[in-house]
Amino acid sequence: MNLGLWKRPLGINGELARLRDEMDQAFERFFREPATALGSEGFVRRAEGWMPALDVSENDHEVVIKAEIPGIAAKDIDITVTDSMLSISGSKQEQEERKDETYYRSERRFGAFRRVVELPESVDASKIVAESDNGVVTIKVAKKPGVKPRQIEIKPVSRKVPVG
Repeated sequence: MNLGLWKRPLGINGELARLRDEMDQAFERFFREPATALGSEGFVRRAEGWMPALDVSENDHEVVIKAEIPGIAAKDIDITVTDSMLSISGSKQEQEERKDETYYRSERRFGAFRRVVELPESVDASKIVAESDNGVVTIKVAKKPGVKPRQIEIKPVSRKVPVG
């Protein structure tokens, strides 16, 4: 992460350092926002429009998936389970802007999205509930009764010193 706390020296080393910083930023953007190819304008085009952020957690009773999907009605979001894969998909439409206002910058995320989460074998895919609150969809997948993770103890290797 480049915090820009110091200035790079000028000259060939400074130019190489600047180029490295730009490459680091490009890789960070690439892995943060998966893409397909470069468009004609030179901008990276994303494969599926946009991707909502996910939080996936687990406790003794359930797996909880929280998806940030603001501005989309619950009826426009599809949640499906196939085998061990939970899929969240939908589409966000661009909102109309007022023509009587002067915009210096107007950013909207719109288009189709799809996120897939692989569920552990310990869940019961028939027991899923989903609710939406202030743009966050929370999906709870109950675990099968009696299925608990087993703690494995790590033992040190006993080293025998050769005699003689």
